[in-house]
Amino acid sequence: MKPNKPIRWAAVTGLIMVMTTGCSMLETKEQSRQIDPPQGGVEAKATSGHVSVPELVNPMQLTVYAKDEKGFVAPVTVQIEKAVDTAKKALEYMVDGGPAEGRMPAGFRALLPKGTEVKGINIIPDQKLAVVDFSKSFHDYNLQDERKILEAVTWTLTGYPTVEKVRIRVEGADIKEMPVGGTPLDEPLSRAMGINLEKPESVEYGQATPVTLYFLSRNQEDYHYYVPVTRLINRTDQISEAVVQQLIAGPDDSKGLAAVLNAGSELLQITSTDDVITVNFSDKMLGPDLKAPAEALKAVVLSLTENEASGKKVQILVNGDAKVSATDNQSYAKPVARPSTVNPGKL
Repeated sequence: MKPNKPIRWAAVTGLIMVMTTGCSMLETKEQSRQIDPPQGGVEAKATSGHVSVPELVNPMQLTVYAKDEKGFVAPVTVQIEKAVDTAKKALEYMVDGGPAEGRMPAGFRALLPKGTEVKGINIIPDQKLAVVDFSKSFHDYNLQDERKILEAVTWTLTGYPTVEKVRIRVEGADIKEMPVGGTPLDEPLSRAMGINLEKPESVEYGQATPVTLYFLSRNQEDYHYYVPVTRLINRTDQISEAVVQQLIAGPDDSKGLAAVLNAGSELLQITSTDDVITVNFSDKMLGPDLKAPAEALKAVVLSLTENEASGKKVQILVNGDAKVSATDNQSYAKPVARPSTVNPGKL
């Protein structure tokens, strides 16, 4: 998964339009071409499921977005037989009852309706637009999954460096709204729509800035994984600082997610150049062993690179010292790029 371009106030209008129109409705009512393999993500220990799957001869990893047992849309990396057209293959692995059956962690479910065929993906390079054509079975989903389907398709495809926007067709025809709940599709979808949206009561839509944060979850088999949550906060231009402060604040207690930073963690300073975001924590973020929790450091890197310009690295300091010791023994002495895999499933 690649880092997203900066999410700024200009993107909020589109996010809120989809959120207020699409979500309120949910509550009430071309030939494929090659795309570069996806980049980035976070490593997490995988736990095997119980469905027997055939052994792969020439495996490769592919990140898709699926629905977990708590109802969140989350990335998961599955192994597939090596393919050229990985974007189309990713969508095929997002079909319920399709080839991903038995390859995802327990509790994860593919979101595209059973029987859906990916008839093609047309990439318009100068627009960084992916036009996806599904079969008519795409219409056969439950109302409560409508927005989740849009999030999963959009975030999967925009994980490729050649795609920033997605347009959906059914049987070759553009659709202006989703067929069940009527979520509008007048404009191409992008990550500005957010994922697993969260709006605190104290925040007004018209005065909000979206930030996407990575928190932890686990399933009944003790598989730990990251969940992205787009939270609306009071309007700010200090995006990176806001991201870290929201990570410190932690997840909504009612959502079943776990915090990534120790209670009492303190941000001393954050600065940014064209290439590197430097985050300086106090030693309160360290554990009793004086090491930084690996899950916390990875979540900081994921969250910052999700909200900042593509390609930036993250330098983590503790009391100004770059020699940060992590519980997984990974070195953070130098700026760290976005990790190479996201939530590995059955490997």
